[in-house]
Amino acid sequence: MIAERDPIRAMLVVAAFHMVLLSTASAQGQREAVPLAQYLRDSAVPKSVIDTFLNKKCWAQFDGELGYILGNYMPRDGLDASRTLSTTQANGQRTSFLYVNRPCRINTYGDSFTQCHQVSDGETWQEYLAAHLGEPIRNFGMGGYGVYQAYRRMVREERTDHGAEYVIFYIWGDDHIRSLLRCRHAIIFRWWDHQGGRMFHNNFWPNIEMDLQTGQFVERENLLPTREALYQMTDPQRMVDLLKDDLALQLLAFKLGLIRDLDRQPISALAARLSFPMDWSQDGTLRSQADRLLDRYSLRATRFVLEKARQFARQNGKKLLVVLFDPGRVLPQLVQGQARYDQEIVDFLQDNGFEYFDMNVVHAEDFKCFRLTYEQYRRRYFIGHYSPSGNHFFAFAIKDRVVEWLDPKPITYQKFDPQAVDFQGYLQNSH
Repeated sequence: MIAERDPIRAMLVVAAFHMVLLSTASAQGQREAVPLAQYLRDSAVPKSVIDTFLNKKCWAQFDGELGYILGNYMPRDGLDASRTLSTTQANGQRTSFLYVNRPCRINTYGDSFTQCHQVSDGETWQEYLAAHLGEPIRNFGMGGYGVYQAYRRMVREERTDHGAEYVIFYIWGDDHIRSLLRCRHAIIFRWWDHQGGRMFHNNFWPNIEMDLQTGQFVERENLLPTREALYQMTDPQRMVDLLKDDLALQLLAFKLGLIRDLDRQPISALAARLSFPMDWSQDGTLRSQADRLLDRYSLRATRFVLEKARQFARQNGKKLLVVLFDPGRVLPQLVQGQARYDQEIVDFLQDNGFEYFDMNVVHAEDFKCFRLTYEQYRRRYFIGHYSPSGNHFFAFAIKDRVVEWLDPKPITYQKFDPQAVDFQGYLQNSH
């Protein structure tokens, strides 16, 4: 467990959470693998944790549809072991300050790299970019979300009066896998410190799964959608009943060495639907096969969500920009001159005419400017998540793409006589 009095270790574990979880070695330590049912029973949550999560000021707050959204808290996880001010506004977005009295054209969705975990409210890439463009950018990112959960947040928010014409949809790291999980807590529980409930999240949420009868992806609603229902997570057998047939959870837990075996019949059916040659006779390769099958399953799920996101944007008169970034797997592959494992997604975006921005390529080119090891390079920008300087780097990396995208251009890029500007709406107390 991570004690709040040990902030350095906390930051290191956050880094491990995002950079190591997807490796074939277990990020949960060297515990012996157990049967799936035992593993799921162990994932039950103490009642006191749920009590705190539901009733106290916490980093996340319960949401019946999405599982949770951002709350108000000051984790000790920031630069130089500082606390970070992480707060939310009445409409559920992370608190912003710059030009908030001006019309907002851009809303952003994604996981913790959109939310900008580990920095304070004014240190997000959205605030840095808003300062440069002279107009506000809303932040609806939330730590732990996958591609599908971010999509559901986008659909909900964009149907309100704070919807925007331009939508940035950020896909990070293992977000592909998170889309498939019914409850990500069942993967992270062995090492994540909920701090008595103050940092609890990744409870049950909406997800997508493949219908093995049809081979089609289906959308599933949150299985525990009320505050009262959430207490079912305290019941070990209920956790088994709800999760025993979650095939993505099985594949990920098996790959990480947390469980002993897979439910072979449905896994074989899934592999057949995905045209994956699963060979059960090769015991020594089963973990690597599970790894590759999960990649194929999750990347196909992302393609499904991306098509839904584009359809929603078109039907509602919105413009969609997809952002890709994976400093845990893809970026090291690019730096080492290897093929990227998510090439299928890049090809899908290109072949189908999506507007997208690939931060992996930006960092790979930037890395060439230094005589550093990759780990030394990472410390320039990361403290697990982006540091404030990392968010600043990202803001100005994506700046040109955003300016090109917007029509009309931001005021700072318009051609007019600067003497004619009256600064109405920019000066305090002006309207």
